[in-house]
Amino acid sequence: MNAAYLYSLIAVVVLGLIAYAGVEAAGLDGLFGLVIPYVALLIFIIGFANRMLDWARSAVPFRIPTTSGQQKSLPWIKHAKLDNPTTTGGVIGRMLLEVLLFRSLFMNNRVGFRQVGDSQRIAYKWVIWLWLFGILFHYSFLTVVIRHLRFFMEPTPLLISGLERVDGMLQVGLPGLFISGVVLFAAATMLLLRRIVLPRLRYISMPADYFPLLLIIGIAVTGLFMRYYTKVDISRIKELTMGLATFRPAIPEGEIGGLFYVHLFFVLLLLAYIPFSKLMHMGGVFLSPTRNMANNSRIKRHINPWNHPVKTHTYEEYEDDFREKMIEAGLPVEKEPK
Repeated sequence: MNAAYLYSLIAVVVLGLIAYAGVEAAGLDGLFGLVIPYVALLIFIIGFANRMLDWARSAVPFRIPTTSGQQKSLPWIKHAKLDNPTTTGGVIGRMLLEVLLFRSLFMNNRVGFRQVGDSQRIAYKWVIWLWLFGILFHYSFLTVVIRHLRFFMEPTPLLISGLERVDGMLQVGLPGLFISGVVLFAAATMLLLRRIVLPRLRYISMPADYFPLLLIIGIAVTGLFMRYYTKVDISRIKELTMGLATFRPAIPEGEIGGLFYVHLFFVLLLLAYIPFSKLMHMGGVFLSPTRNMANNSRIKRHINPWNHPVKTHTYEEYEDDFREKMIEAGLPVEKEPK
């Protein structure tokens, strides 16, 4: 049994309790509301930049794009321009579809066997669920992040206000229901259950695979509780966040509530954790040679620019050195001895 998810769950729960007890019992509002936000942001910026620069400096001597379609060859053979691009335009189109629509996940197939008469044949089944949960998760997360920018801006830009109105268009209950918050929680939960329930995926999953998902679920749960159950003072929260954004940090008068600091602590942990986790795919996808390179090896000769000069010993030189011995051994030679 793979209990990695239990370790991650325990870690998230303990971290949440630390934040709650630190504020409610120890009165460490300044630590969790002023110090940790700047430290987490600094770790994120330095770590993110360091990882991106490290990848940018990495040598890519060969053309290694991932291909899932016909390469450009003879004129009468149809070329898959997006799945096997040979031009910069094709690469840009492929990257846009990958980043915005997760096209590679949309083409996900499962291989199995199908009974046909007395024999079994290999069959491919289109599996769309991972793509669906993935795209719902990412776009709901993006919507939540953009919505929360209103806490750091005064006045609130029209784009954010408009997005907030669209997100809350269902008007279910008071306060109105935000679709993105519910979808984020549901999609993250489904992605977590997928890792726990499917045996093959559970076998290869590690605590580092569960921890960010559980953190995001913790962020969604605490956010939903604050909005619909416990209620918090939004004006005090905005006073705190505007102070952080303008570099005039201060704890507002009055009580905000321990649940808010748990929510904030989870967000800051996720922010600081990104540069050291698989979540760095958000930046790494743009530097992935399997995606950002054109597959034009048949059109253009590519020479490794990092090739070190190596002294070679050609066959002609080899034969000159051992011609007589080759003839004695009965081996054919290109040049007969004089």
